[in-house]
Amino acid sequence: AVVSTQSTGRKLKESEPSTEELSAAIAELKLRKAALASAEKAAAAPTPNKGVDRAKFENLMKRRFFYGPAFSVYGGVAGLYDLGPGGCALKANMVNHWRNHFVVEEGMLEVECTMLTPEYVLKASGHVDRFTDLMVKDTATGECYRADHLLEAHLERALSAPPGKGAPSPETRAEMEAVLRQIDNYGLQEIGELIRRYDCRAPATGNELSEPAEFNLMFGTHIGPTGLLRGFMRPETAQGIFVNFKRLLEYNQDKVPFAGAQIGQSFRNEISPRSGLLRVREFCQAEIEHFMDPEDKSHPKFKNVKSVSVRMYPAKAQVSGGD
Repeated sequence: AVVSTQSTGRKLKESEPSTEELSAAIAELKLRKAALASAEKAAAAPTPNKGVDRAKFENLMKRRFFYGPAFSVYGGVAGLYDLGPGGCALKANMVNHWRNHFVVEEGMLEVECTMLTPEYVLKASGHVDRFTDLMVKDTATGECYRADHLLEAHLERALSAPPGKGAPSPETRAEMEAVLRQIDNYGLQEIGELIRRYDCRAPATGNELSEPAEFNLMFGTHIGPTGLLRGFMRPETAQGIFVNFKRLLEYNQDKVPFAGAQIGQSFRNEISPRSGLLRVREFCQAEIEHFMDPEDKSHPKFKNVKSVSVRMYPAKAQVSGGD
């Protein structure tokens, strides 16, 4: 448009236009130049981040077989997924990058330990007694839900209700927000009381819920043909590093500090794995454990971070749900 106006202006000059015609052409050229500059500025401006539509993204990943539900030809099992060619390549790249960044660059000691773990090992670590989530059931159908997640979703829906359509009062809103901030700190009895107070029900049916109960997240099995030695599929990779501490220390010529690392599969019998790949029952985990002398906590690389200020979330605020 600007080029066209400039061409028109040259033709006007050649035809000896009147002062009024020339002034009008110049004014038109200035307007079009201003419009072009505005358009170029708008085009150069960064596109606002509208976020990712998670449902569409996951559907695309499944259609291109980056991953897919395991055993889907038989109906599938919640929380279990298979990786396709693209998913395998992506995972391999991520694992290699992690290994190079941590294990190779920092000189860590990598191990690869068995996934099957005897009960006495996990009893000593506290997993047998305390590796639990709180579970509630639909009293009519028996469908199981993780209690804190169900309560959290129920309160978030209530808080998002528009005014006049079920929105809570200011006092109730403040109370609900306080509960959400402390949702990870509630015990068995407290979660049960909150579920009753806010009339939290099974989302699929609207039925009443059972009292919450502790559910151990480890997959149990038996080792050997007698069935006398009970075991579990490891819920995390840390135990293999801990039980090999003495060997790693000797390998490192009895010198500390050092770090042990492990990459491998872990297993957790999630109560309600309904968040795609974010909450699954079998997953690849990469873990690091650092070991140091409690009497001498010096580290050769401390000088690289000694001036770094780290902002911590106070323990009291974590428990109280404060800011």
